[in-house]
This record gives sequence, structure tokens and C-alpha cells, in this order.
Amino acid sequence: MAGSSGSMEDMKKVFNKFDKNGDGKISRDELKSILSALSSTPSSEEVDRIMSEMDKDGNGYVDLDEFIAFHGTNINGDETQCGNKELKDAFDMYDLDKNGLISANELHAVLKRLGEKCSLSDCRRMISQVDKDGDGNVNFEEFKKMMNNA
Repeated sequence: MAGSSGSMEDMKKVFNKFDKNGDGKISRDELKSILSALSSTPSSEEVDRIMSEMDKDGNGYVDLDEFIAFHGTNINGDETQCGNKELKDAFDMYDLDKNGLISANELHAVLKRLGEKCSLSDCRRMISQVDKDGDGNVNFEEFKKMMNNA
């Protein structure tokens, strides 16, 4: 099983997907383009809200530390629990048919839009690792547990 360094590497990979120009920070436009790829076009207010939630020092950019803090990852032994609102937003991004479950197909579709090379069987494997009730999907409780234990 991957340890905390694995989740740290995963967070860096995701951060780098957002950071299109590779300058080590996510601009409002970079955030907007990722959100557009993931869902229907976000409103300006929505992008501003997410940006302000993530941008803790208020400099107009999200750096790697802010990104990781927002996603509730445990770094250097500091527990950061993601707020339910942020988790629900993240969950909803993957729950394309809005049925309260993330299926392997939904996970696959979202990762593909993000440019990830990930097969459907990889997605099924990822889901099976967190699917505690064995229904082949990830519900919000399973998602929450996975994100807070990352």
C-alpha cells in the first residue's frame, strides 16, 4: 500500500495538472479551465468562491501548500480535516449523473477529461480500494473517509 509519500506525490501530480504553465502556482484562469473541463462552465462567482477558499494568503494564486491544505492531506504529521462543504463539492464533481454515487465509468470520464491516462479497469481497481459496502461505487461516506485518510 502507498504510504503518505504516495498521497503527497498524487497531490503534486494533480496540482501540476491545474498548473498549466508550470510556474508553481494556480491562477484564477487555470482554475477556471480545469473546472470547465470537469463540469458545465462554472460561473465567475463560482470560480471566485473556490479561488478564495483555496487562496489562504490572498495573493491571487494557489500554491502547492494551499492546494494540499484545501484537499485535507496530512503533511508532516499535521492533520487537516477537509470541511464537509469542500468534500461535497469535490464529490459532486465526480458524481456526473448526480445519483449520490461515483461509478468507475464516472471516475474514468472525469480523469480522461483531466488528461489522465487511466483505463476503466484502473478506475474499477481504485474504486474497489475504498468501496466498503461492495456495491461497486463510492458513496459520499466512503469518499469522505478516503479523502480524510489520504
